[in-house]
Amino acid sequence: MSIAAPPPEGIPEDAHARWKFLRDVMVFQFKLVLGNLHNFLFVPVSLVAAAADLLFKSGRQGSRFYKVMEWAEHGDEAIGLYSALEDNVAAGFKARSVDAVVSRIEDVIVREYAKGGTTASVMAAVDHALGRIQRETPAKFNPEDIVRRAAEKIRDKIKRSEQA
Repeated sequence: MSIAAPPPEGIPEDAHARWKFLRDVMVFQFKLVLGNLHNFLFVPVSLVAAAADLLFKSGRQGSRFYKVMEWAEHGDEAIGLYSALEDNVAAGFKARSVDAVVSRIEDVIVREYAKGGTTASVMAAVDHALGRIQRETPAKFNPEDIVRRAAEKIRDKIKRSEQA
């Protein structure tokens, strides 16, 4: 996995890239929670359906269980946990998916932003603050450097323990 380097100085970064990234982070976290609730619900429901299929004959063997699986599959598709990787915003969403709901909410925010109201001033202030934080954060807090330094410390400790 490689991490994209920031654009060279003088080349402006896409002004909306940070907001798209923050949106993707927040939507992913929301979808993870929703997925956990989905699983929490369907574990007992599927077990009850399977037990009912074993105890009471109803059509084909396992028909209740497989119906529950279909429901769970539809729920999983609606959540679309990894849709940000597909970047399918332009392609459109299923009407009842989480992405469709988020898209509708975003449309409202974008309309308010275009009006230049409170949303625009808040977004500008947050964007300015985040840019400042990124510029002022010392290089020693760079995640790649932290991992590299930790790996070096671990290697050193292993070498010392082997020599002892």
